[in-house]
Amino acid sequence: MSDHDQLLVIVDPVARRSDGESVRIAKDVLSAGAEAKICLPDGPEEFSRALARRGSRRPVVLGDDRALLRTVALLHRERELAEGALSLVPIGAPDALKVAHALGVPHSTPAAARVVLHGAVRRLDLLVDDSDGVVLGDLWVPGTPAAVPAAPTVWGTCRSLVRTLVRPAPAPAARLRVEADGVLLADVDAPVEGMTVRAVGGSAEVTVRPAAAPARHATARTITVSGPDFRYRADGRLTGPVRRRTWTVRAGAWGLTLPRDTA
Repeated sequence: MSDHDQLLVIVDPVARRSDGESVRIAKDVLSAGAEAKICLPDGPEEFSRALARRGSRRPVVLGDDRALLRTVALLHRERELAEGALSLVPIGAPDALKVAHALGVPHSTPAAARVVLHGAVRRLDLLVDDSDGVVLGDLWVPGTPAAVPAAPTVWGTCRSLVRTLVRPAPAPAARLRVEADGVLLADVDAPVEGMTVRAVGGSAEVTVRPAAAPARHATARTITVSGPDFRYRADGRLTGPVRRRTWTVRAGAWGLTLPRDTA
């Protein structure tokens, strides 16, 4: 059996606790089609050690977006992302799998497990920031946290009705300086409602939305945002506050096994 057929299957602890049946199905499919070593780490440290000891085995993660991001971040820090490819069998709530599905990983457990065995590797871009953090999907600045919904009450229902009858208040603007490959897209004297960044085709597509002007679009390899303390949201996680952050696109930095018709 070739190295390609030898798998290291790392089962994220959250997946094991939340959906043991899907974990069992995935292990059965993978073990039937390849030589699979199953690892059941109890936490992040054991997860990291299992990945570091993979040897020539191809890593397969059973878990959600957080597990995938953790794996990519670990391999990036060890400068081993360029070696081989990752595979993911998505297990978790739909809201915790938005990044995986956006990348093209199948929704169902059996289908995703079969892709691990018979799919093709696609090289994907990566956003890397100046603190060595990584972004797999979209980046939002500022990443205003969503309000946590309260338990429904009579007064809450009345307030919801009122909100549907009046125009909602706009989100507060942020005073940010945004540079794309050194070109100034926004400055602190002109507030912005926000900006989005997405790595596509070896570059970043940047959209800045000023509070009192049309949106501005740019394509760049490096994006720098600075200004008063701000937060940003990447891959569903809120980070900050920070006063300055630079992201750089790494073209084709990592490989993910996907269905052959999307690879």
